[in-house]
Amino acid sequence: MEGLKQLRLLAREYFEEALKPVNTERMKLHRAVNDLQMIRPVVLIDEIPFHELNFDGSLTCVCTDPLLRDVEAMLRRKLFQWKYFPADMILEPFIPVYKVMHSTGIGVEIQDDLINTNDGQGISAHWYHDQLATPEDVEKIHLPVITYDKEETMRRYTKIAEALGDIIPVKIIGHGCYTSPWDNISMYRGVNNLLVDLIDEPEHSHNIVSKIFACEESRLQQMEDLDLFELNQYSLHCTAAFCSDLGKDYDGGKVLAKHIWGRGMAQIFASVGKEMHEEFDIDYMKKLLGKFGLAYYGCCEPLDTKMDIVEKIPNLRKVSITPWANVDVAAEAINTKYVLANKPNPAAVTVPLDEDALRKEIGRTLAAVKRNNCSCDIVLKDISSAGNDVKNMIRWEQIVMEMVKDF
Repeated sequence: MEGLKQLRLLAREYFEEALKPVNTERMKLHRAVNDLQMIRPVVLIDEIPFHELNFDGSLTCVCTDPLLRDVEAMLRRKLFQWKYFPADMILEPFIPVYKVMHSTGIGVEIQDDLINTNDGQGISAHWYHDQLATPEDVEKIHLPVITYDKEETMRRYTKIAEALGDIIPVKIIGHGCYTSPWDNISMYRGVNNLLVDLIDEPEHSHNIVSKIFACEESRLQQMEDLDLFELNQYSLHCTAAFCSDLGKDYDGGKVLAKHIWGRGMAQIFASVGKEMHEEFDIDYMKKLLGKFGLAYYGCCEPLDTKMDIVEKIPNLRKVSITPWANVDVAAEAINTKYVLANKPNPAAVTVPLDEDALRKEIGRTLAAVKRNNCSCDIVLKDISSAGNDVKNMIRWEQIVMEMVKDF
């Protein structure tokens, strides 16, 4: 009973904050960026090592029920960030219950050896065993079967609504599109095998990627058929999602791919040249992401010198620019055509913050954006560690917000 009492208090506090006008003001900023009519750059912080930050005890969960404990953890984390390093985050004015879906396998499974872990917090190194070494292995791949578990979805919804529905709306929502075929291939094969075969066995590599992309295309088509996509996305894999150009023709029926963002990447191709990147990913990704209303491409792979191939993706609107890309080159290529999704170096917060270095890094990005009239969001993510010191996160947010507000 004490856990439920605490959960209800958290829900009430969260809903009060979610209804504050600042959320609407930030929505306008997010939308302007994605509409290519930026008011100022948007700043977001995501993929946060909360296990290192619980200095005040406010992240400690007390609910014993697993489902309610997940809701409690979500509320505690969002309120913690809202209090200490919010940047331009937006609080959804409801508790989301995601549609539960299941997927069969594709005929091959990841086999790996765990090298090390980071205290069980999801950060680990792996050695992957090659499951697609021969043409016979590749023939094992088959399309997945996606199902919507409405019964489980309603069970979760009912339980959460009974606990909190008189305090805050509880809403069943769908999913966004996140597709990373080459991330999957790298785990099926191992990085060395994958990269060597791009050169030594290109036909074998094409056979693999064509089948994996076919699996992804089937998965996304089944999600569309089962009405598992979400029309009103608040975020797009850590970045701003609001956009005036999406959903205009939505008629109230199923949410189709053309109504939402498509998100794709090929992170392992940080290690290959432009021609190979185009041949083995972009040529396939054009068909996959081309089904969506708008496309966001890239993650950790530098794309500053590859924009001429990236912009062959239909409906491209946003491009990821990592710490390992030259932001000046990227901004000149992106110009007013796309959103520059800037990713500052997350290593900055793993040690006592070097404020001068941070100002130089962000200042260079803002200068490049201004010089080329780019729309831009700045997202600190992939934060494996904050040096066990919340002050690193707090000060990073303060400095960067000061800089963008003076943009």
